[in-house]
Amino acid sequence: MTGWNFTSATDPKPAPELADFRTDRPTPARMYDYLLGGKDNFEVDRQAIAAVTAAIGKTAAVDVPRENRRFLQRGTHWLAKAGIEQFLDLGTGLPTAGNVHEVAQAANPRARVVYVDHDPIVLAHGRALLANDSSTTIITADIRDPGSVVNHPDTRALLDFSRPVGVLAAAVLHFVQDHEDPAGIVATIMDAVPAGSYLLLSHMTSDGPPAEAVAGTTAAMKAATSPMIFRPRAAIEHLFSKLDLVDPGVVRPWQWHPSDDDSPRTDWLFAGVARKP
Repeated sequence: MTGWNFTSATDPKPAPELADFRTDRPTPARMYDYLLGGKDNFEVDRQAIAAVTAAIGKTAAVDVPRENRRFLQRGTHWLAKAGIEQFLDLGTGLPTAGNVHEVAQAANPRARVVYVDHDPIVLAHGRALLANDSSTTIITADIRDPGSVVNHPDTRALLDFSRPVGVLAAAVLHFVQDHEDPAGIVATIMDAVPAGSYLLLSHMTSDGPPAEAVAGTTAAMKAATSPMIFRPRAAIEHLFSKLDLVDPGVVRPWQWHPSDDDSPRTDWLFAGVARKP
C-alpha cells in the first residue's frame, strides 16, 4: 500500500455556501487536512496548527496524522480482506488520496462506504468527489448523537444492518468530551450492527507523550469547534468493551499489522480492531 499521498483529492474551490462554514474557529477536519498537505483549510486552522506544533514539535505534528492515516488504510484493507463489504466511517474529515472507499474497493469491488462528519465543508467536498459513485455516500451527522448516524436515511439506504459492518472511528473520539460519553456512543453504534461486525479505533493518549506537550496541545485546541481530550490507555481499551480484540490488541498504530507503508512511529496514539461476537 505504498505510494499514497496526502494532497487533497478534490479541486480546492470554495464551496457554494461558505457563509455556513465556521471560519472564525478551527475545525478538526480542516486542521487534519492542513497537516496532511491539503488545501481546504483557513488561516484560523493554520494558526491552530502552529500552536500545536509549538507544543509538540514539527515532526510529531506531521507524523501523528500520517501514522493514523496509514493505520486506517491498513485496517480498512484488512477488514475488506476479512470479508467486510460495508463500512461506516465516523468523523471522516476532508477527502484525501487513499480514502476508505478507495482502499476497501481495491480489495473488494463490492464494498460500500458511508462517510460521516458534522463539518459542512466535508459534505461539500465529499459530494463533489463522490458524485458518480453509487457505492459510496457522505452524510452530515454528529457522532455525539449516534442515533442520527445509524438511522440517517442515506445510511440505511446504502448499508444493510442485517449484515456485518466495519465501523471506523479513527482519530475521532478524542474530540468527544467525557460528559458526552464516548463509550456510550461506541456501544450504541455497535449495538446497531450485527455479530461479525468490527470496530476500528485510534485515539490520542496521555500515556507516552511528555505531559507538558499533552497540556500544550490541549490548550491549543481549546478554541476549536471540538476541543481535544487525551485519554490513558485503560480508557481507550474500555472503548472496546464486549468486543473481541484482533491480535495484536491495543497497540501503537504503527505496530498494528505493520507493513512497508513507511508509517511514522510515535507514542501519541493507541489503536486497535475488534470483532463483535
